[in-house]
Amino acid sequence: MSLREEQSAFVRDVVKLLAHAISSGYDVTFGEALRTPEQQRFYVQAGRSQTMQSNHLRKCAIDLNFFRNGELTYDTPDLGAFWESLNPKNSWGGNWKSFKDKPHFERRP
Repeated sequence: MSLREEQSAFVRDVVKLLAHAISSGYDVTFGEALRTPEQQRFYVQAGRSQTMQSNHLRKCAIDLNFFRNGELTYDTPDLGAFWESLNPKNSWGGNWKSFKDKPHFERRP
């Protein structure tokens, strides 16, 4: 599958995730999607990321903010499980072992 096809599949899954989150009672706002190499380098230097190989650089990752009863929450393993169930290439940062990134949803092309 080409990168453009992976990006399109990623967007389709993000739409499903958003619909599922909203129907589950969450309010959602966007965080970051596309990052420039300069922004990613800044995050690595600041300790907010551990790699220059981020899928944000490939337009295959998004950070989302979830709210319940008006309160921001990143305790969303239900949404992480839903995301990963959509496609084996999908990964939720809340399940990562060494660097938890709960707002992060990505597709590994």
